[in-house]
Amino acid sequence: MGDDERSADIVIVGGGAAGLATAIFARRANPACSVLLIESARRPGAKILVSGGGRCNVTNRDVSERDFWGGRRSIIRRILKAFTSSDTIAFFRQAGVTLHEEAGGKLFPDSGRARDVLNALLRSTQDAGVHLLTGCRVLGLTRSNGAFRVVTADGPIHGSRVVLATGGQSLPKSGSDGSGFAFAREAGHTIVPTTPALAPLLLAEGRTHSIHQELSGVSLEAELAVWVDGRISLRLSGSLLWTHFGISGPVTLNASRHWLRAEAEGRPVRLTASFSPGGTFASEQRWWTETAAARPKTTVLGALSARMPAALAAAIVRCSNVDPGCQVAQLSRPDRKVLSSAVIEWPLEVTGCRGYNYAEATAGGVALGEIDPATLESRTCPGLYIVGEMLDVDGRIGGFNFQWAWSTGYVAGTALARCTPE
Repeated sequence: MGDDERSADIVIVGGGAAGLATAIFARRANPACSVLLIESARRPGAKILVSGGGRCNVTNRDVSERDFWGGRRSIIRRILKAFTSSDTIAFFRQAGVTLHEEAGGKLFPDSGRARDVLNALLRSTQDAGVHLLTGCRVLGLTRSNGAFRVVTADGPIHGSRVVLATGGQSLPKSGSDGSGFAFAREAGHTIVPTTPALAPLLLAEGRTHSIHQELSGVSLEAELAVWVDGRISLRLSGSLLWTHFGISGPVTLNASRHWLRAEAEGRPVRLTASFSPGGTFASEQRWWTETAAARPKTTVLGALSARMPAALAAAIVRCSNVDPGCQVAQLSRPDRKVLSSAVIEWPLEVTGCRGYNYAEATAGGVALGEIDPATLESRTCPGLYIVGEMLDVDGRIGGFNFQWAWSTGYVAGTALARCTPE
């Protein structure tokens, strides 16, 4: 590293989505400021490349604070409004990447290649005049006399201001190992205990309701209820995928952070599934009565198989100890109750998740109230800025976590540009 690279007006630690965005917006807003982006990996943006099955779900058509959990929603709303999903679409269009909409409002590059998204960011970084330093691991951070000393394996780097954009702990092979939390803690920040988010869940084996292995590969629309302290805390609907280890699919990933947070807090938590989203026990009872009147000779298994995958229907009937060949008109009242309960409130005996290696996001992180929402500057350490997944904010599946990266990068980058001499 040359002497001219050992200091910069702005030093950004972490070359993921939020770090790249911060660097681009800072230089665009103030080309006179020098920006040095440090990335520990030889090539930045590893998580971008693997996101969305290699297609990168850049953002969502409709984004609001209601799509996120963690810190105060009023703060999240303010940051999101500063750089909206429409702004993201325009930014990438200008960078040569047009997006198209898919189910659920998800926006992907027309090429279907995450590589094109990363290349656009890297080109924008270069065009903006950001200096990118790769293969350099940051070991520590100190502040004195209003300036920072960033300790790296290659020697110290000095900066007037520093941005922490090291991500959370999800997909650690991409470089997100949680090291940035230690730097933030040393700077006086509270770290809300972290757990995986958007992670597949493991189910107990050998139990009465352990049907996941025989259903591996089967998917259906379902509603999950997260029970905390004996009450339903949250209901989520979406596609559920049975796997050899448990459950996955969008609705599972969204529910995972809530089950894991409650467990980490030592609170009684359980998960149930409804295979009739929006239905109730009473509506299920009525359905059996109406089916018996309309199709009395239909078997129990045949009736259920018409509403859900046959393999799941067979598993429900078997676990309910009901004769699958019984005609609906002959179904006893107790058996109707058992089957109705099974369809509406099937117990999922969760034992944990597949961990950070399979999680798409991190819940927890730097307490959101300890940063200025207008600038993302630390309230405990002036001159330090924190962006992206490091903050105690995590979005549901569908491009929301990337939007959080772009929005926080914009807010921090433009604020940095204003406070750096021109």
